[in-house]
Amino acid sequence: MRPLTIDLHRLEYALENRDASEHYLDLESGQIQAVFPGEAAPGADEKYDVQEDRYLHIEPLGLAQSIAMREAFLFTQHDPNAHTVLANALQGRKPLRTFDFKLEDFPDVRQAWLDYQAVQLREYAITWLHENGLESSKR
Repeated sequence: MRPLTIDLHRLEYALENRDASEHYLDLESGQIQAVFPGEAAPGADEKYDVQEDRYLHIEPLGLAQSIAMREAFLFTQHDPNAHTVLANALQGRKPLRTFDFKLEDFPDVRQAWLDYQAVQLREYAITWLHENGLESSKR
């Protein structure tokens, strides 16, 4: 495995990314770069020293994975009201947005979700690094 100093919080953000930007890991510096619509991918403008393998695209979690993470979280909760409301939110239109919106009605459950999500995203980030033959020298 190739060790890199990587900002794991930024990698977690890139994996949970739901906006229009794309993220790339610079395999030389360990920095994660956001690219917004209309911008060229990192390294695309290089004229002389083109290094096609320098930037690794970070594919965000798919909708199914994001929903599965929330469903797994619900199994850890004992508030039947919150469980019902949040489970129903995941069944409707725009499930992630609705889930986040409905969490506002349950402050304790919302905090539990944020804690749970942080742990899960860290695990996803470390798994992603290992799947790509990398490891973070800074956790």
